[in-house]
Amino acid sequence: MIKDLAAQIKKARSLILSTHRQCDGDGLGAQLGLYHTLKAAGKDVRIINVDATPKKYRFLNPDQHIQYFEDKADFVGADLALIFDTNDERLVEPLFGEMKKKVSQVAFVDHHPLLKKGPQPTVGSWIDVTAASTGELAFRLIKELGCSLNREAARALYTSITFDTQLYRFIRNSPSSHLIAAELLQFEIGIEEIHRHLFGHQTVQKMAFLAKALSEIEYFCEGRLAVLRLSDHDLLSFGLEPDESRDVIDLLMTIETLEAAALFREDAPESYKVSFRSKGQIEVLSAAENLGGGGHLYAAGAFVRSAYAPLKANVIKDLSEKLSKTSY
Repeated sequence: MIKDLAAQIKKARSLILSTHRQCDGDGLGAQLGLYHTLKAAGKDVRIINVDATPKKYRFLNPDQHIQYFEDKADFVGADLALIFDTNDERLVEPLFGEMKKKVSQVAFVDHHPLLKKGPQPTVGSWIDVTAASTGELAFRLIKELGCSLNREAARALYTSITFDTQLYRFIRNSPSSHLIAAELLQFEIGIEEIHRHLFGHQTVQKMAFLAKALSEIEYFCEGRLAVLRLSDHDLLSFGLEPDESRDVIDLLMTIETLEAAALFREDAPESYKVSFRSKGQIEVLSAAENLGGGGHLYAAGAFVRSAYAPLKANVIKDLSEKLSKTSY
């Protein structure tokens, strides 16, 4: 599959790279890594993303390299589009629909499991669920192409891998992430700065928001399940971006007794981004798929239109039933 995709890239006259909406460090770093590599090799390549890049990734200078769909991005001349870090076309709308109409071939490059209750990836996609990050796939693709890495590409790929493995904690029992990182470090990419931007930039406003949010956690199943509701208004009132809600659910999962958590972020009236996490006692992917979403076995999510009370009740019931089948 990787050989076929590399052949398509070599054949393409012009490429577009993209990722899912509300991008994170994995998809962003993967696409920027390939972008900088192909640019240096003289390839005609553009990045077009659905929406703006969260500010925590500004150290990668995304706005110098990325067009945004809302700004009337240009598809002219492109004959291959690669979408990183998802295999679910719904997470790339409304950009995906335009791509399908205007680009000859659209392929996904991803490490998430295929959906059981959703759209399947396009023909020619490369999905490898053994990879710990999409950045790992981008690195392997660059090697398959025979291209040389440069500092900008290495910096982006290191960001991708470090972010999605959460500082190399979740590597899927493989040395690949560490081996790739070791090669990337030869380029003096400034790992301290990358780590600081990804995991260490906390502000007074952010800490005040976290204090408020964490005081509103609800616990179920004798403390094994936590549920929390946030809103974009809450985030904005503290001068934060929606992306920063990720830190809240990560903090929840540090609670000793907890086995699973669900975070409901209200982006608009009765419109929620639901995020699920598990420590491994139960899988949460099926819970996300039941809501029209997807993700990994132990970290998944969905965008849902619903009133809060029935949505919350449905999620609690689903996760509680899963937990009831496991031992403490």
